[in-house]
Amino acid sequence: MPGKSIHKPEYKVLLALLTEMRDKADLKQAQLAERLERPQSYVSDVERGVRRLDLLQLQEYCQACGQDLVAFVRKFDKATRA
Repeated sequence: MPGKSIHKPEYKVLLALLTEMRDKADLKQAQLAERLERPQSYVSDVERGVRRLDLLQLQEYCQACGQDLVAFVRKFDKATRA
């Protein structure tokens, strides 16, 4: 049986891309959390890999950063194929 996805190198890529997206949007964790109507700890937990996002949450995260979900997924796909 394959290991959990959180232990795969691709998961680290995902976390890095989430942080990069927030940084490029020029948002601090607290600012993004406010847009998401969540506590700052939510964003911190996501970026550290403590909390996982489902597709709808990822879409909200992207929208709050001004990023298109499909563009984000394409970037993730390209990064993990390299």
